[in-house]
Amino acid sequence: MQKVLVITYYWPPAGGPGVQRWLKFTKYLPEFGFQPIVYIPENPSYPIIDENLEAEVPKGIQILKQPIKEPYGWAGLLSKKKTKTISSGIIQEKDPSVLEKVLLWIRGNFFIPDARKLWVKPSIGYLAKVIADEGIETIITTGPPHSLHLIGLGLKEKYSIQWIADFRDPWTSIGYHKKLRLSKTSEKKHKKLEAEVLTSADKIVVTSHLTKQEFEAITDKPIKVITNGYDDELTPIPLDSKFTISHMGSLLTGRNPVALWKVIKGLIQENEAFKNALQIQLAGVVGEEVLQSVREFGLESYVKPLGYLSHDAVLEVQQKSQVLLLLEIDSEETKGIIPGKLFEYFNAKRPILAIGPEGWEAGRLVEQTKSGSVCVQNDAACLKNVLLDWFGSYQKGELRCDSKGVEQFHRKALTESLAKFI
Repeated sequence: MQKVLVITYYWPPAGGPGVQRWLKFTKYLPEFGFQPIVYIPENPSYPIIDENLEAEVPKGIQILKQPIKEPYGWAGLLSKKKTKTISSGIIQEKDPSVLEKVLLWIRGNFFIPDARKLWVKPSIGYLAKVIADEGIETIITTGPPHSLHLIGLGLKEKYSIQWIADFRDPWTSIGYHKKLRLSKTSEKKHKKLEAEVLTSADKIVVTSHLTKQEFEAITDKPIKVITNGYDDELTPIPLDSKFTISHMGSLLTGRNPVALWKVIKGLIQENEAFKNALQIQLAGVVGEEVLQSVREFGLESYVKPLGYLSHDAVLEVQQKSQVLLLLEIDSEETKGIIPGKLFEYFNAKRPILAIGPEGWEAGRLVEQTKSGSVCVQNDAACLKNVLLDWFGSYQKGELRCDSKGVEQFHRKALTESLAKFI
């Protein structure tokens, strides 16, 4: 069995979508002839903890750890333009102070590509011995954080190994990159590092076709699209008796579905049955601006913030919901973003209402698999028609999702594709 070294920052007990991808790949790789060895930081600063995921770590897998120095006490926490205070699942967003703006500038311009860069050099030194001792022929780096790709770059320069760079998100084209207050010099450094990684890696894996197209303009190396997926074998459970619309994951200002709230308000006023049956569930952190919109449209009594849930609890909520809500920021940069939750929505087999930018790749997957309906952000007519149609089916006890072809997104099928690419 060929050994593969996987270099990742996110690993249980880290929560959130970033950890799932390689946790599941390492679970299935041995079935396709590869023995993964996982390298992770010993003392990481994970923003979300889900200790339940530790039970999903494959038994007997070799995990290597080395300490990491992260300057997050004063810079890294300010990696976004707005600071966030999290309490009971509610995020209070506020404009940054002058000091915070200065620290954000330092974060963006002195920690390139990110605040985990201090782990690169010691990791290269440590893994050199691992590669020799274990007979490693293939290494895989996964980012963000994209500094981990620099570990792959350093090892590739020293050893005759195959290096595969996995991009769970784009690098310089992702939305938050523009918020880092980068100087022109810093922006050039990011672009240079991105190009160096893309042209030095032997193969590249991305999660969307738009990212593949973007990278093909930079490199001629082989690029494979392997999306995220689902894995859990679900036992059928009863649906909510209410007409429950549920959203999983963070719901901050940019994703605030104002048009949807407005349409729902109108339906409540027009339709007594809809008014009596409606329930909206928001699982994960919710921005204060979103809650303010909910209040403005008089929907407080219908909205139930669930706060952060364990992965197991999320799966249950998804299965019981009548409708699952998928939201994305309406921008050019987000058209290639396919949220990891989409694939778990597929697995739950409940109708998906996807609201995002025109040409959104995630929306196309919803349409291709016949898993739900897609509306652009401010298309009130589309939203109203979908909700009325689905509510009518709900009243008859006939609201279901007859999706097609979602099996291709099972983690085992995706891992088989990865194994062939390796």
